[in-house]
Amino acid sequence: MRAPICVIDAFTAEPFRGNPAAVCFPAGPVGADWMQRVAAEMNLSETAFVVARGDEWELRWFTPAAEVALCGHATLAAAHALWESGRLRSDQSARFQTLHSGLLTCERAGPAIAMDFPSRPATAVEPPDELIAGLGERPLWTGKSTDDFLCELPDEAAVRRLKPDLVRLSLLPVRGVIVTARAGGADYDIVSRFFAPAVGVPEDPVTGSAHCTLAPYWSARLGKRLLRGWQASARGGEVVMRLSASGDRVQLLGDAVTVWKGELV
Repeated sequence: MRAPICVIDAFTAEPFRGNPAAVCFPAGPVGADWMQRVAAEMNLSETAFVVARGDEWELRWFTPAAEVALCGHATLAAAHALWESGRLRSDQSARFQTLHSGLLTCERAGPAIAMDFPSRPATAVEPPDELIAGLGERPLWTGKSTDDFLCELPDEAAVRRLKPDLVRLSLLPVRGVIVTARAGGADYDIVSRFFAPAVGVPEDPVTGSAHCTLAPYWSARLGKRLLRGWQASARGGEVVMRLSASGDRVQLLGDAVTVWKGELV
């Protein structure tokens, strides 16, 4: 099947930073097996598949190993691709229907893109031994959201120097593990990293969906609904979070830049 495809760096305004996502536009319905094989071929943390459905778009996300229920950076990339390619006018909202996360909308916000996502708060749990062994230390606080473990470490330095045992983390019954701490400087409120070896992503460069869990957690602790986060991977990326007054939605803001465009043949 011939299908346009591009790679976009999300949560950054600079090429080769942030988190790269492939965005594919099949001409019509395609099977999950085909999408999974394309995602494995792209070998990025996520490949987004976007199919027109009237005034909306069907959106699904695949890692090289599995389909996932929610992905922030590939949604950001998909919206950017729709506007850049002219499939949507710049004044139109990008409205995505998803299998597991309902309707997701994206809007232009100056040079950035604002995404409306569901909040995914974590509930406090006792950290399992395998999690502690995988991290190499006991977190200050551990919680579990719908998909992930959330672990607060003592400080930014602890987050940055962490070298987890990815084999051990892959055995946990979750999509991934978020580690976080208060930022040490004035530019950001928090720092984080995200490891998801169970779904074929050892360390994700910048993870929008993880910030749907980070936002309610840190909003409660810092007493503010607007937060600026830095994901401290090797590529690095900035995510601005705004928690709704009701606490059930999170607006994520970020930039995106196209790296290359092509066609599947």
